[in-house]
Amino acid sequence: MLEILKAILLGIIEGITEWLPISSTGHMILVEEFVKFDLSAEFMEMFRVVIQLGAILAVVILYFNKLNPLSSKKSKQEKQDTMSIWYKVVIGVIPAGVMGVLFDDWFDENFYNYIMVAVMLIVYGVLFIMIENRNKDKEPKINSFNKLSYKIALLIGVIQVLSLMPGTSRSGVTILGAILLGTSRHIAAEYSFFLSVPVMFGASALKLVKFGFDFTGMELAVLLTGMTVSFAVSVAAIKFLISYIKRNDFKAFGWYRIVLGILVLGYYIMHSILSS
Repeated sequence: MLEILKAILLGIIEGITEWLPISSTGHMILVEEFVKFDLSAEFMEMFRVVIQLGAILAVVILYFNKLNPLSSKKSKQEKQDTMSIWYKVVIGVIPAGVMGVLFDDWFDENFYNYIMVAVMLIVYGVLFIMIENRNKDKEPKINSFNKLSYKIALLIGVIQVLSLMPGTSRSGVTILGAILLGTSRHIAAEYSFFLSVPVMFGASALKLVKFGFDFTGMELAVLLTGMTVSFAVSVAAIKFLISYIKRNDFKAFGWYRIVLGILVLGYYIMHSILSS
């Protein structure tokens, strides 16, 4: 029962932090320092990624009509527009997909640590504030998916590769990149959501294949609980973000990242001092 409660906690954290541009990895590292699972390190490495499947399902359900090109309620033009969104998503996921397959394990082995996560939290927090200040009086050039060109979609996909660095935040770096390239906050956020579907499905499948499917009863219960809670919380988090950015910019998330990065760095330094 205790392991299930821990899975619920991580599911809540995943559901919130996967979509808000504040780094799910940074939060997971902090929480796992205090909430230890009585499960293998190999399982936990897989769990951190596959729990995202619940979060993906939230996007699929919330945007099912917008992403469904076969809907009988859509006109021929609307179906073509929907397919155009999918083409842009496919183009956008290619860079991260290729780099993820080739270097995912290498990034985890070399950069999944307190210092790198803290630095990335702070760096991208500062960038959010700087870019929002820079764009304060600028009107976005791209405020619909019809205006999002394939070239811009690919460039956002290239920028998304940076999210392989732990602590960066996949949603954060894609939103930041999209805004820099002239999209509105709304289009930046939605395109980030849509890119997540194939990217996170692919990452989850990769981790599952590497781990294998020989789960113990406890491991399966923990994984399913985390995914279910992640789905429910993700629905609320996505709705909140879309509502929030209609009236606000992303600077609050930038300041939050900076504070969290300082806390992670401070915890690491104190932990090192006390351990020596």
